[in-house]
Amino acid sequence: MSRLLIVDGHAYAYRAFHAIRELRGPAGQPTNAIYGFVKMVEKLRGALTPTHLVVVWDGGLSAERMAALPEYKTNRPEMPADLRPQLDEIAAWLAAAGLAGYRADGVEADDYIACVARQASAAGWTVVIASSDKDFMQLVRPGAGEAGSAAGTNSQNAEGQIQGAGAGAIGLWNPNDKLPVVWSREQVVAKTGVEPGQVADWLALMGDAVDNIPGVPGVGTKTAAELLRQFGSVAGVMADLGSVKSDKLRAALRAAAATVERNLKLVRLHEVPCEFVPEQLALRPANPERLRELFRRWGFKGMAESLDRTSFGQQVELI
Repeated sequence: MSRLLIVDGHAYAYRAFHAIRELRGPAGQPTNAIYGFVKMVEKLRGALTPTHLVVVWDGGLSAERMAALPEYKTNRPEMPADLRPQLDEIAAWLAAAGLAGYRADGVEADDYIACVARQASAAGWTVVIASSDKDFMQLVRPGAGEAGSAAGTNSQNAEGQIQGAGAGAIGLWNPNDKLPVVWSREQVVAKTGVEPGQVADWLALMGDAVDNIPGVPGVGTKTAAELLRQFGSVAGVMADLGSVKSDKLRAALRAAAATVERNLKLVRLHEVPCEFVPEQLALRPANPERLRELFRRWGFKGMAESLDRTSFGQQVELI
């Protein structure tokens, strides 16, 4: 069975940048994000053993979302000056390592990741999305023949979970987890209190401070989950407001009806043009000479030495 690992590029680059506070190459250039990113992607490959992999980068904010809410994501700080030049270097490493990358102007990474994940799932592939972004919980689904579990949660390790997943399963790898667990329905429900198919409604009701999306006043994670367990969906809530027991909550929901409807358009992962071409996502042979050149330019002596040992048939020790 083909296994596709989709990496949220900016999320991992930021994580690497902040995890390693100071690291510079021989010319004084910042290399902390590059080093951390390489380490994390190689660790992901070791844990999940994908047959295919793509790193997806943000290409800017969705025009549709900006039209619906001009304040969308305006609360986010500018990219750190020392991180920006490292993104091109990371892209150079991906190419040398034989790994696919994707970016398109005006296309948010979340939407493209959703498009590729859905197409791969429809083709019977097992998919794992590596990201801590809660929006991806709405994509989680079991594979063929599985009873609600998207990633074989009874297995003892991540690779076993993937191997135990049915065809078409979509799971999540959250880098914030201390345990190497591929999220399935079980983890989504434990985190949110709702089913994966209800996550967009859950976010629409409570809003998302990270993306600067206001929700219904007084409605947090628990209240949103309770409403969806009772009514099933946002549409169900709004169609039966008279059954909401709290007068205060009922009034807040009625007043925020237009806001919640707009929020659904913001938090649902959009359909965007994407081509699912398995050959372009396959792991390709690395270019050791190019990798050696990059590692030496960045001052990554250990990684360069690992390549040299490999040329003599010794084991690579990148992690």
